[in-house]
Amino acid sequence: MKKSALVWIRRDLRLHDHAALAAATQRAERVAVVFVFDTEILKHLQDRDDRRLTFIHGCLKEVDEQLRAEGSRLIVLHGDPVEEIPRLAAQLQVEELHFNRDYEPYAIQRDALVTARVSAEVHHHKDTVVMEADEVRTGSGGPFKVYTPYGRAWRNTVRERDLAERVVHPGHWWPAQDLGATSSLPSLEDLGFQPGNLFITPGTQAGTSRLLQFGQRMAHYGERRNFPAEDGTSNLSPYFRHGALSIRQAFRYAATLPSEGSEKWQAELIWREFYQMILAEFPHVVRGAFKPEMDAVEWQHQPDHLQAWIQGQTGYPIIDAAMRCFRATGWMHNRLRMVVASFLTKDLLIHWQEGESYFARMLLDFDLAQNNGGWQWAASTGVDAQPYFRIFNPKLQSERFDPKGEFIREWVPELTGLDGKSIHAPAESGPLELLAAGVTLGQNYPRPIVDHATQKPLAIQMLASIAPVKA
Repeated sequence: MKKSALVWIRRDLRLHDHAALAAATQRAERVAVVFVFDTEILKHLQDRDDRRLTFIHGCLKEVDEQLRAEGSRLIVLHGDPVEEIPRLAAQLQVEELHFNRDYEPYAIQRDALVTARVSAEVHHHKDTVVMEADEVRTGSGGPFKVYTPYGRAWRNTVRERDLAERVVHPGHWWPAQDLGATSSLPSLEDLGFQPGNLFITPGTQAGTSRLLQFGQRMAHYGERRNFPAEDGTSNLSPYFRHGALSIRQAFRYAATLPSEGSEKWQAELIWREFYQMILAEFPHVVRGAFKPEMDAVEWQHQPDHLQAWIQGQTGYPIIDAAMRCFRATGWMHNRLRMVVASFLTKDLLIHWQEGESYFARMLLDFDLAQNNGGWQWAASTGVDAQPYFRIFNPKLQSERFDPKGEFIREWVPELTGLDGKSIHAPAESGPLELLAAGVTLGQNYPRPIVDHATQKPLAIQMLASIAPVKA
């Protein structure tokens, strides 16, 4: 058995069912755990109260408390990991460095540099996904480009051992008194930031509790997941993104509750793996369209329309409610993500990368693969994307998925006085009805900034001119 090991945690902020920690505690007599607040990432954050940092800080606080209960503590550094990790490994004189693989382009480059500079033996592990890109292949051995056959192959390929818990062995933590002058968890203020508001509690304990609560509703997930006013989704994506919960644990738990809803939720988790595979196999999607020819689309540059979309002032209530909720919480319901993305790209005709960039700034659960994949799906530029001629009608989406206007009333209170029919399109209501509801278009609620019926054929023409497809 090796004498000592260092485990570098990144997007796996937990001590339970953790591949790198399981391997290290099995192989080493004492194991230290480190997290680095990466200045190469932090310097690009636009908001001093970025919610992700608040969530990450809360997860780290829990990890540190758990380690202290075991007589150890979390080491927290602030700097460039390429410099900090080799320095710490040398300071502690560890024989091994363990970390879980990250598939984003920056992380791949960073981890390669760390591996080259550290003197310890390096071990990296599969943890943030159940199946990696090269584990689910087509019959010819290549990557899938369509989700349905990928999902079927994923299910046919996955084995019990892929979903098994990675057991972290107790009693192998590095004693706190032997960690010397290594840094402890700083405050957000020490890092130059401030706490942001969170709609959920960070950490494994809170994530596990939320998973168990969702289990009571999972059977109805397929029926209720599209209605933003209902508690029909899991709200677990931030825990998976930052690794407070193991994705294996989610699949194992869902399997104990067999139902159509459970199957549907697992299918959505497999979508997550599909987009991770796409990013790993086709990294050019970070720079442009998955379908390179779609980079020639002449999107419109409309700063005023973009700002109206961001501020929730488009005159389309379901769009405005979704965007206001997003700004307030950093979270958006999946159905609404599709609707607002379709509106930006196919009603406002604005480049999908504008929306992708804003979501990357604001999402508590921001994940490069999922965000990029979702936006390219909506814009019809991506893998297995929405056909360009299928365009969401925001009014019909609102009527179907918020039929009573409950979600709209919560986030667009100036429309509260309208009935369940008129609230979906106030501009189509009569003047007396608007007056009775206290709504004055152009004053306390905007008129629609575009006409959907006019914009739809323009979007089809714009996209079809690059990649004509028979409708």
